[in-house]
Amino acid sequence: MTDLAQLVPYDEALSRYEPVIGLETHVELGTTTKMFCGCPTTFGLEPNSAVCPVCLGLPGSLPVANRAAIEYTIRIGLALNCSIATWCRFARKNYFYPDMPKDFQISQYDEPLCTDGWLEVVVEGRTVRVGIERVHLEEDTGKSLHMGGATGRIHGADYSLVDYNRAGIPLVEVVTKPVTGTGELAPDVARAYVTELRDLLRSLSVSDVRMEEGSLRCDVNTSLAPRGAAEWGTRTETKNVNSLRSVERAVRFEIERQAAVLDAGQKVVLQTRHFHENNGTTTAGRSKEEAQDYRYFPEPDLVPVAPDRDWVEQIRASLPELPAARRARLLADWGLSDLEMTQLQNAGALDLIGATVAAGASAADARKWWMGELARHANATGAELADLPISAAEVARVNALVKAGTINDKLARQVLDGVLAGEGDPDAVVAARGLAIVSDDAALTEAVDAAIAASPDIAAKIRDGKAAAVGALVGAVMKATRGRADANRARELILERLS
Repeated sequence: MTDLAQLVPYDEALSRYEPVIGLETHVELGTTTKMFCGCPTTFGLEPNSAVCPVCLGLPGSLPVANRAAIEYTIRIGLALNCSIATWCRFARKNYFYPDMPKDFQISQYDEPLCTDGWLEVVVEGRTVRVGIERVHLEEDTGKSLHMGGATGRIHGADYSLVDYNRAGIPLVEVVTKPVTGTGELAPDVARAYVTELRDLLRSLSVSDVRMEEGSLRCDVNTSLAPRGAAEWGTRTETKNVNSLRSVERAVRFEIERQAAVLDAGQKVVLQTRHFHENNGTTTAGRSKEEAQDYRYFPEPDLVPVAPDRDWVEQIRASLPELPAARRARLLADWGLSDLEMTQLQNAGALDLIGATVAAGASAADARKWWMGELARHANATGAELADLPISAAEVARVNALVKAGTINDKLARQVLDGVLAGEGDPDAVVAARGLAIVSDDAALTEAVDAAIAASPDIAAKIRDGKAAAVGALVGAVMKATRGRADANRARELILERLS
């Protein structure tokens, strides 16, 4: 283990070493039933309530492949520009873990369903094409719960429980080719790739891609080699990284750690590593197995998969507009610059703004709210924009209330705060907090007369023709009405009173 004090600063590490990264992303498919049986895939059910003899691996049970899962995998492969196999088959991957009910996993080995694709990402104005080695289909494992410890890991736990509800859920693994030549952008490229892949999968409607629920998990491979070296360095695999920010942090930390190991004249060990969200570090897991350690062999209980070419082309024709094409269209429709589009994408605001526009707001107004007040709230709470407890329709309604003159921008911020606090929809918050703009002449006149009476010197200036002084009295009216006065009407009444 490398002491944190011995880490090589990031810029210094990259001055001597060249990173190579690779990503293995696991995606739980959104099918109704599991991969090889009819058990439901609903998240959050009572432990061990969604199981049967097949997904528990009981003797005599036989699996049957889920057609929808195969179709979803082909959709993913086509969207990633992959070649779709005309014939492939499943294989048994043998390893022994408590959360593996059969003590083997049905996966694909040397005959995956989709191969040799690519996905492009843009980082700091540079387009990086990430090669896709393979997209293969397998079943997920169960979930071990380590109880009584401080970290949730087996070390220090009092006992462990196993929930097999997840065992057998269709799982797609998207494996990249080694990504080279990214230099100091390697952590950003890793994050951008997972972000783009998540958006693509969401657009295909094949998964809810909720990283916090484990339906999208990423293993991050990182290696370093001296600059100019003919061979790549030994890689480590940081397992089950479950947020976009953590993908970036895991690559950055491993670069700093591996540089310290190499500077000390030691060798980087081929191993898995655990990522720690609390401090952004990794620690050693287990030595990394090679393929032969899993003793793969063809699954004897399943027939090969041979997708019909006409079926594949039907799936291709049904693909929706993909994120890259959509961004190009919105760039023109919304009149954005490339930098502005990148900012929206990095903030995770693109879909939110699109939905707000669909709900009736203009693109400019939708951007103003999501990238302004709501982004400020997200930053203050450490949340992602998409996780804020407010819908695009509610943001559009707030904007409509501003356009209708019911509230102004300042009051709209209070309405947003109320919705975020769970006080109800925008109209309910306006009513409950009494935020509607006061435009009734009787109520405004009372506030205007009070402001004039409190500032006779300013009133005298206005009577003498110094119209610029009106602003001070309008400000007094706004203060008296807690920002709820119709400022334009208040100005008109002041001028009428003092003309």
